[in-house]
Amino acid sequence: MDDAAFLALAEGLAASPGIAAKADIGVVAARLGLAGSHLAGAPVPVGDDCAAIPDGDGHILFAIEGFIAGFVAADPWFAGWCGVMVNLSDIAAMGGRPLAVVDALWARDAADGAPILDGLRAASAAYGVPVVGGHSNLNASQGQLAVAVLGRAGPHLLTSSDARPGDTLIAAIDHRGAYRAPFDNWQAALDAPPARLRGDLALLPQIAERGLCRAAKDISQAGLVGTAIMLAECSNVAIDIDLDAIPVPAGVPLPRWLNSFPSYGFLLSADAAHVDAILALFAARDITAAAIGTVEAGHAVTVSSGPRRALVRDYRARRLMGLGARGEAA
Repeated sequence: MDDAAFLALAEGLAASPGIAAKADIGVVAARLGLAGSHLAGAPVPVGDDCAAIPDGDGHILFAIEGFIAGFVAADPWFAGWCGVMVNLSDIAAMGGRPLAVVDALWARDAADGAPILDGLRAASAAYGVPVVGGHSNLNASQGQLAVAVLGRAGPHLLTSSDARPGDTLIAAIDHRGAYRAPFDNWQAALDAPPARLRGDLALLPQIAERGLCRAAKDISQAGLVGTAIMLAECSNVAIDIDLDAIPVPAGVPLPRWLNSFPSYGFLLSADAAHVDAILALFAARDITAAAIGTVEAGHAVTVSSGPRRALVRDYRARRLMGLGARGEAA
């Protein structure tokens, strides 16, 4: 990558609409009076992948995803599948295991809603997590979908607010897939055996329970770098991402990969002493994982390639979610 290509890549990341869209989180949290506070007394502040509610010797995890109407219209079966898949990713990202799913569906009629429900049902069976109820409207003006999941984690959560200076940033992404046009959704789940899907997700709670990591986040529509910004802001740390260290599937341009939404993709911030053990766990399941950056003191997220380094976002000067570590405003 020459200087011009590196600069163009950094500028494209800084202007990414997928990253900019995450500012909505802070707007909503502030309006609800949640910014700068704990949710229902939970130890995990708003801005993480799930609400984490203390319960006995562990935590109840509660997550929800709403889907873009254009995506539901363009690929209704896959939207239904994703309703389960992305929620389970949120549960895993916090070191938890899923218990049950509910959905809220709007469709023009029963025929319009059928492929969405079929996708939900297929994913529920594949991942072994039951759909136990929800809400339906089969006389709506357009198709729309929201899905929520309940899960449980032990006492040791993986959070967005526990990355620490000196940690190593790890990316773990399943490369055994392809893009599902026309979006930048990298799906590696539809052809996978159900046992593999379940075992791959179980790696995250295993990592949490073994004390190998404190901080993690699933890679969202903000892409790898955008997710790193969210992790940095929630933890009040700086992150530098080494672009040369990121494994990329054959034939995929690096700029597109950095903006992709993988069906299985996580960032983990871990003590250097545990990096080899974490990488070995993913390698044992043929999931591509690598140390791709460093966590430092500060408030900038940068990308580097060889001697080049460029700022993508200084979240103190230009807040994204406006949520800092342990609920403090950034």
